[in-house]
Amino acid sequence: MSTACVNNNTKTVAKPISKTEQLEKLYRQNLVKAYQYLDSINLDNKNGINKDYYEISRKYLKKSEPILSYANKENYKSLNAPNLLRIHEEDPTDIKISKPIGYQVIEEHLFSETMDTLALARALKVTSSRLKLIEHNIALNLKDYHVLWLIRDAVVRIATTGLSNFDSPVLGNSLEESIYVLNTLHEILNIYQSNFKNKALFIEWETALKKSVELLKTDFNNLDRYTFIKKHTHKQLELLRDTKVDWSVSFPFELALNTNATSLFTKNTFNLEYFSDYKNDTTYLQTKVELGKALFNDTRFSINNNMSCATCHIKQKGFADGKVTFNQKIKRNTPTLTYSGLQKSFFLDNRSGSLEGQIVGVVNNHDEFGTDLKHIIKIVKDDKNYAKSFDSLYNRGATDMNIRHSIASYVRSLNLFNSKFDNNINGKENTLTKIEKKGFNLFMGKAACATCHFPPLFNGTVPPNFNESELEIIGVPETVENKVLDDDLGRYNVFKTEERKGAFKTPTLRNIALTAPYMHNGVYNTMEQVMDFYNKGGGKGLGLNVSHQTLPFDKLNLSEMEQQAIIAFMKTLTDY
Repeated sequence: MSTACVNNNTKTVAKPISKTEQLEKLYRQNLVKAYQYLDSINLDNKNGINKDYYEISRKYLKKSEPILSYANKENYKSLNAPNLLRIHEEDPTDIKISKPIGYQVIEEHLFSETMDTLALARALKVTSSRLKLIEHNIALNLKDYHVLWLIRDAVVRIATTGLSNFDSPVLGNSLEESIYVLNTLHEILNIYQSNFKNKALFIEWETALKKSVELLKTDFNNLDRYTFIKKHTHKQLELLRDTKVDWSVSFPFELALNTNATSLFTKNTFNLEYFSDYKNDTTYLQTKVELGKALFNDTRFSINNNMSCATCHIKQKGFADGKVTFNQKIKRNTPTLTYSGLQKSFFLDNRSGSLEGQIVGVVNNHDEFGTDLKHIIKIVKDDKNYAKSFDSLYNRGATDMNIRHSIASYVRSLNLFNSKFDNNINGKENTLTKIEKKGFNLFMGKAACATCHFPPLFNGTVPPNFNESELEIIGVPETVENKVLDDDLGRYNVFKTEERKGAFKTPTLRNIALTAPYMHNGVYNTMEQVMDFYNKGGGKGLGLNVSHQTLPFDKLNLSEMEQQAIIAFMKTLTDY
């Protein structure tokens, strides 16, 4: 409560502070402290003092993160981005490359043995200015459902990136920083305490957050991430579902995650429509999926009537084909289609923005289908069963877009979430071995696999918003002898951006036991070879000349036993 101004002729009037105003006050306090401590960093100080100021500033950035990352997504991304060039490629005439700013840039310079003082000074100035700009322009105006969304984002972000040092690669402070985020969630829920009709539910929240904080008070390599997600993240998602009911909140639409999701690892977790190019067409969806399956297996669509989608994407091989490349004309390995629909970019170089668009590329490719959409439309319209199905399921019948939507809907259904790992973390089984659990914890922790292969999809689609599929430059060799860099330039071939040479999309690791050989060129036949490549630091670690490698090229120093544990875990992701 606050007190209004008083004069001799009036009584003191209590003016209530709205929840939004309290939220803004909390947000502003954290932002101000973040830039004040950042501004205290001075190159004339002893470096130890500057490091202390940085860590305190970073603490307040993290305390502001639940609100900042929701209300100001692009600025949050800049402030917390890795120390890599930012590349925006809209078309060949609109390519923007900018130097990174933000805390990770400052951290790498400040804690480096050879400090680049000019780069550090620039990062400090621009980062502080960005924080001040945000603080001076706060206007939250959040409804109750926004608040529940931002809490969910924070819960999911901790589980998927916060446990892995994703944004604290130098200091490795992710666990402590996750505690700061959880403490802010507690403060937010306190502000909204009067919303709870069921007071026991609020107490449940307090207990759940406290237990999560206590579990995180451990050494980075010792944290049991499997238990944290199973017993804490999923508990908080259940509480969010219950809070939605208790607050009588209705959501105007669904985002990437379904509103009622109580686990990260089920078929009900994701809103498939969010990943579709064909919005709001979910009527008779299961029938459209079945139609798409028939089209997927139809060889008449190829120019020689001898190839269907299923020719390259074989169910028993995890919807890959088991070959280095499908034929001698195709340069790249056939990726799995399982879980591929749950991303925003397609092909190994991200050149397509949707599954519907990706289908066009396959159809037109002379080394694949070698035909065009007109040919496919004719085949469908001339087939009485197909034509009848499209006329009954879609407006305008068998158009090229409707045909592509049907096939894409089938591909988006190939997400079973029925692997040994899924069933164990969801409590349906208790069959995960100690070595498999250890492998998951190493994957999420020491081995840093999860800083690129984010759970629950274990691909490069970045949670919690799932609206960007990351590209990485890792320096894949041409042959298994690891002597020469592969000559496929990946994303560079799309826009000829020099800084994208060798950049490829991070694929899913789900069903990896079925999809050998591995890498974009199929160079490795075994998971052991892949683990050895990463353990040595990728291409640069092998001594290859890899410009702009995004993978840290320091050795991971994983023991043979630790590598085998990670492989054992990855094998639990099989569900086909």
